[in-house]
Amino acid sequence: MTDGRHFFFDPNYQRCFFPPANPWHIGWPLLCTLEIYFSILLFPLQVIWVITLMDSTTATAELGWTVYPMSGSSDNSWEEVSGYDENMNTIRTYQVCNVFNNNQNNWVRTKYIRRRGAQRIHVEMKFSVRDCSSIPNVPGSCKETFNLYYYESDADTATRTSPAWMENPWIKVDTIAADESFSQVDLGGRVMKINTEVRSFGPVSRNGFYLAFQDYGGCMSLIAVRVFYRKCPRIITNGALFQETLSGAESTSLVAARGVCIPNAEEVDVPIKLYCNGDGEWMVPIGRCMCKAGNEAVENGTVCRACPSGFFKPTQGDEPCMQCPINSRTTSEGAINCVCRNGYYRTDSDPLQMPCTTVPSAPQTVISSVNETSVMLEWMPPRDSGGREDVVFNIICKSCGGGRGGCTRCGDNVQFLPRQLGLTESRVYIMLNFFFFLNTVYVIVYSNR
Repeated sequence: MTDGRHFFFDPNYQRCFFPPANPWHIGWPLLCTLEIYFSILLFPLQVIWVITLMDSTTATAELGWTVYPMSGSSDNSWEEVSGYDENMNTIRTYQVCNVFNNNQNNWVRTKYIRRRGAQRIHVEMKFSVRDCSSIPNVPGSCKETFNLYYYESDADTATRTSPAWMENPWIKVDTIAADESFSQVDLGGRVMKINTEVRSFGPVSRNGFYLAFQDYGGCMSLIAVRVFYRKCPRIITNGALFQETLSGAESTSLVAARGVCIPNAEEVDVPIKLYCNGDGEWMVPIGRCMCKAGNEAVENGTVCRACPSGFFKPTQGDEPCMQCPINSRTTSEGAINCVCRNGYYRTDSDPLQMPCTTVPSAPQTVISSVNETSVMLEWMPPRDSGGREDVVFNIICKSCGGGRGGCTRCGDNVQFLPRQLGLTESRVYIMLNFFFFLNTVYVIVYSNR
């Protein structure tokens, strides 16, 4: 404002007002920046990867945008004015209000904005618009909309006359309309209605671009303009690392990105991919990586860590490392199995998570009963099974004496009921010739499977 008027914001009532010494008049719409503006602006930056190329609210001096018609040569031009936000920080805005004159064509152009590799550009605009019907005696040419344009260039070559102030060479993005406009009633209550609109355009391919805002008969304030692009952030998901990826040139674009398995993980199923959508969000996961054997996923699946000493993991997968079973140990970190301690054993058919076991003690209270044709042997199970439940017994028959020297194995004429080897019961019947009884020794042999 040329007369130095400023506005203030009351955060308790979310109202905007001028100091009493500066009365409102139709020439300038009321300005304010609601506190919610900063919440809307900043909070998404925490959840969506947004790279700001230009933000008018951060300016510490005049914005210095170019206006047409030139300021001073016409009363119709946009004009840069100062205001304060709720924290008493100065912000720079542009205003125009020439609703009583027909055939308005007022432009304001930003400075050159480098695109920094972006393919699609987003523009967030905060503005206020006066309700035409609330202005007394306003002509039918009054508007409540304005146009947004862009112009690409490889260098900052624009002048006050170039590019020409018209749709060609400028490219129109959209006509911007307010969801809410303020009226005379709102002015009386010093209440401002701020509109926020976001538009995007692309593909862009030059080094940079300009934005332009065209007024054609409205009464409005362009309070804040933020220009940004989106990209999907660097992320570790599904066991793979995906580098930051620019969103596509179109709002519906899906940009494919290949992931690289994190250390100590390996790809499974199909090659792992994610797609970056136009809003800078990862979506459509395909495939995955899993931690290798001897490694477990930690830190929400972002790290595959070697199993610590005393733990093991036999296969690839998401399962955590398991503690070594009883009587076993690991020889190093990242173990895929645990070895039995000295004096303990595991059979080839035992699962790796089964404890190692040792030799059981001897059978107890062996009793023999002899009749004319058979011998019955009975015994009590060992006091210590060695840690196993599958103890079996084998019977060895030897014939001793008879002048032949040592003992020899019994011949095939000896029968065992129910069997000689692999007994699970603690009783066996031995059928043989009576003359064998005097020279035969029966030895009960027990073993684990």
